[in-house]
Amino acid sequence: MMERQPWSSGPGEILEHGLSLLKNDSDVNRRLAMISIDNSVELMIKTFLGLPKRITGIHLSRKEYDQISESFPCLIDAIEQYSGDKLKGIDLGEIEWFHRLRNQLYHQGNGLTVERSKVEIYSELAKLLFKNLFGIDIQIKEEKKSDILGEFMTAWVKFEKLMILFLEKRLQPEQTRKVMPYEAMNILFKEGYIDDSTYGEIKILRDIRNKAVHGVGDYNTLINKQVIDKLNGVIAELEKKL
Repeated sequence: MMERQPWSSGPGEILEHGLSLLKNDSDVNRRLAMISIDNSVELMIKTFLGLPKRITGIHLSRKEYDQISESFPCLIDAIEQYSGDKLKGIDLGEIEWFHRLRNQLYHQGNGLTVERSKVEIYSELAKLLFKNLFGIDIQIKEEKKSDILGEFMTAWVKFEKLMILFLEKRLQPEQTRKVMPYEAMNILFKEGYIDDSTYGEIKILRDIRNKAVHGVGDYNTLINKQVIDKLNGVIAELEKKL
């Protein structure tokens, strides 16, 4: 495992604190965990955008950086603009949705509660973003029941990256520029690189992933070993064709 860079320690420690709060489940701990996880997401984006150009290739003036740092939506827009391929597998719209949920918890007081599943899903998105930006896994002992969510989300990111890579190797650059994963899936199907059966499986898996992440259903019932095996099977089929 890569050694943690000094600049990633701050957001990493806040994220770890948020994850650790879930070990003792309560309304208060879930609220605090949600706020900590969101704070870590905001800080990791600010940290990445503020790194020297020699590290990231990004050049922002102090004035531009200060303006971007004033609001979460500005940070989201900036990371989308400057991060290159580091957002593969990350849906910034989902990050924004969870940030708004966090704001409700923070500004409307202790009367509000948040489902544990939503906090766990946001934590997985935050861990994926941290790994993408800094190249390091957040390591913390968590309850077994959340392991399956992490395994599924990790496999899904691998699948989305693979689809984009598959597309880049077979189509012209102008056809693949800023293509979203859902569009990539449809393009590969129309071009005959994905057969009917695989296309159908991907659509089912994508529906499961979206329902879990958006809180439409309980991920504990949506995701199981068979679902992960199917996703890994699709990944293996694409890897054979690369």
